[in-house]
Amino acid sequence: MAGDTSPLEIRKVGLIGFGEAGRLLGDGLVKAGLLVTAYDIKIETPQGWALMARSTDEVGVLLSDMPAQAVKGCDLVISAVTASSAAAVAEQVGPMLAPGQIFLDINSVSPATKAHDRNAVERGGATYIEAAVMAPVPPYGLRVPMLLGGAKAQAVSEALNAIGLRTRAVSTDVGVASAIKMCRSVMIKGLEALTVECLTAARRYGAEREVLESLAETFPGMGWTDRQPHYLVSRVAEHGRRRAEEMREVADTLLDVKVDPVMARATATVQDAFVDLMEKKGVAYPKDHAFDWTTFVDQMHPDRD
Repeated sequence: MAGDTSPLEIRKVGLIGFGEAGRLLGDGLVKAGLLVTAYDIKIETPQGWALMARSTDEVGVLLSDMPAQAVKGCDLVISAVTASSAAAVAEQVGPMLAPGQIFLDINSVSPATKAHDRNAVERGGATYIEAAVMAPVPPYGLRVPMLLGGAKAQAVSEALNAIGLRTRAVSTDVGVASAIKMCRSVMIKGLEALTVECLTAARRYGAEREVLESLAETFPGMGWTDRQPHYLVSRVAEHGRRRAEEMREVADTLLDVKVDPVMARATATVQDAFVDLMEKKGVAYPKDHAFDWTTFVDQMHPDRD
């Protein structure tokens, strides 16, 4: 890794977490010509190891059986785990890192959690950078927009953009980028939850067409009579559990500045409840065909007249 006065160079990347986001980033980084290693906690079961090995092999990422192996010699380490695991990963991996290594925390957690993670990582001299991922990783992949924060955010942003990422440094302080993400999520995830509640009820009353036409008239250009309702409901159906977890982090973010997170908590409840009902009814998110919210809601409520 080059010194502070020279441009940073990134040649080898270690991924901690190889779920949807980790896989897409790993695929893009390999295609950009970088050496990529990965570790995921799922490998700790025989079935999980086979699944992860197949997934990493498909995109040319080298699977490691321990976090220390995954991060050894890496210029950049990316933490892409669940919100509830982010702090534990920083505590575990931080002491494994050496001065000059960059730890990029892309997890959707509160500014306070990011500050905790920074302290855990920087005790040993590594560079901590918070990243706020501002859109779903698919379909962007490596080009998903990210906001960065940290003492060296600008230099790291330039290095990341040089290998194909799309990042922008917004602050030298850790927490600002995450605050942007968390506050935005009140609106984005809240809109998803409102759509689920609104349209499920409208569908059961047979009033969905009129409701959507009224929304389109009140909020023109949002696509209420086109793909928008399908998209918003699909986000909950596919990622509701993870989004509920993020909204609990959002609630913590608001509480830290003495804002009562009434809507954030309600959104988490709706997101979780939707997935709970899917599991109860045995309804799975369709991965092999386009999502249609009316068909999906009818499957979850087969007693609709």
